[in-house]
Amino acid sequence: MLPGDDEVRVAVDGAVMTITLDRPKANAIDLPTSRKLGEAFVYFRENPDLKVAIITGAGEKIFCAGWDLKALDAGDTPLENWWEAENPDLGGFAGITEMWNLNKPVIAALNGLTIGAGFEIALACDLIIAADHVEFALPELPLGLIPDAGAVQRLPRRLPYNIALEMLYLGRRMPATEAAHYGLVNQVVQADELIPMARDWADKLSAVAPLALQAVKEVLRAIECEPLEHAFHKMRYDDLPIYKAMLSSNDAFEGVNAFVEKRDARFKGN
Repeated sequence: MLPGDDEVRVAVDGAVMTITLDRPKANAIDLPTSRKLGEAFVYFRENPDLKVAIITGAGEKIFCAGWDLKALDAGDTPLENWWEAENPDLGGFAGITEMWNLNKPVIAALNGLTIGAGFEIALACDLIIAADHVEFALPELPLGLIPDAGAVQRLPRRLPYNIALEMLYLGRRMPATEAAHYGLVNQVVQADELIPMARDWADKLSAVAPLALQAVKEVLRAIECEPLEHAFHKMRYDDLPIYKAMLSSNDAFEGVNAFVEKRDARFKGN
């Protein structure tokens, strides 16, 4: 049985799982919704038939406005040490911002404003496609908060440092075209092209050998911020089970054999 409900809709088509956040009016996330997203990503991680996930929002205006501030104000969602209320087995906030053992790729298909913790969800994804009207912002500072579910950690690694500080300190909005200029977004498309492009990319990723696809993410996570020589050493000698399994996999031999025989490879995931 698929996880999710009316607020976190989960659909599976072949090897691709699509998660749609649908909490009108702003697709804001309270604690129960965060856990539902976590359950969806766990299902994706654990299901061997699923290779790629897409996360998007319902509607055309807002992908996600971040934390549900009304739930915070009412005390329904804790603020002090908020992470302790999250189930660590469900990947932290929204199920993806701290899911360190998720080696399958996730595509963010941003349909509208990507604000606060919604921006942090996008930053935790592997590829980002944005509709041309999308804007990014981190409005936490005037609220007496900071974006501590990934933006403080990830944004200065994705943008020039001073530009990241401009967003963190001033909360100014960055349009999708500017984000693409800095490489923060992979593609900017018209709204009606958003899901078709995300699906096209997901299908292309699903066609490659699963162990090779997952090994890329496993190795990248292991070597992040390491000096070049150390990065090579970690890849060769650290405990990277997917990478090691890939090197001796039937799929690796099949891929080479298919290339030599000038035919399409038939990958089986082992």
